[in-house]
Amino acid sequence: MFTKALTIPTPDGEADAFAAFPDGDGRHPGVLLYMDIIGIRPVLEEMARELAGHGYYVLVPNLFYRHGPAPLVELPAHIDAESRAALFPRLVPMLKEHTTDRALRDADAYVDFLTTRPEVSPGPVAAIGYCMGAALAMRTAAAHPGRVAAVAGFHPGKLVTDAPDSPHLLAPDLAAEVHLGHAEHDMTPEALDELDRALGAAGLRYTSEVYPGAAHGFTMADTSAFSAAALRRHWDRLLPLLARTLPRP
Repeated sequence: MFTKALTIPTPDGEADAFAAFPDGDGRHPGVLLYMDIIGIRPVLEEMARELAGHGYYVLVPNLFYRHGPAPLVELPAHIDAESRAALFPRLVPMLKEHTTDRALRDADAYVDFLTTRPEVSPGPVAAIGYCMGAALAMRTAAAHPGRVAAVAGFHPGKLVTDAPDSPHLLAPDLAAEVHLGHAEHDMTPEALDELDRALGAAGLRYTSEVYPGAAHGFTMADTSAFSAAALRRHWDRLLPLLARTLPRP
């Protein structure tokens, strides 16, 4: 795999990012990967490289670029409950400043950048996300229904809220196939039902399932929430979704 540091121009500045893609001169379907709140770090780079190994160009932007380049906080090698408690007071304010308006401006820039890379094949792309990134993937797909053919979110947060722009209310604007892999206890049964009703009423092809025994953050091997079984389930759902929806050159 080849990895490359990049800078994405946005209306608000420049977002640092990296891309992973197969070696060689070919072109590959594009995947926009939205980070979790902890941010770009080796475990995300490894996941992007693994996905790229299946024949995709994977773009991973630093969503908090307005606060500086990644890493924005010093991270321990392993993130347990104690270190999360120390990190989150520094990370949550950045997330709160990442408003829907900012997210949509960034999404326009990210999709434009991804689809114009010389290594990316023509046609639709996928938007996938982890934790907070799942909602951003849904917003991106709703804002670009002709350009995003697949959405995947894992241990997503805040997909159903009381806000008028709650992500689940965007379902009628989606033209993508959707997979959502939930951790146990991340959403109430009532919220899960409301999410599924919204996706079903929109006529979407989708799956929304709770991964048994999985805690929030289950895909991230550098955290105490990691579950090898849930990560395998994530790949078992994600790779067929991308194969179905993203055309090969």
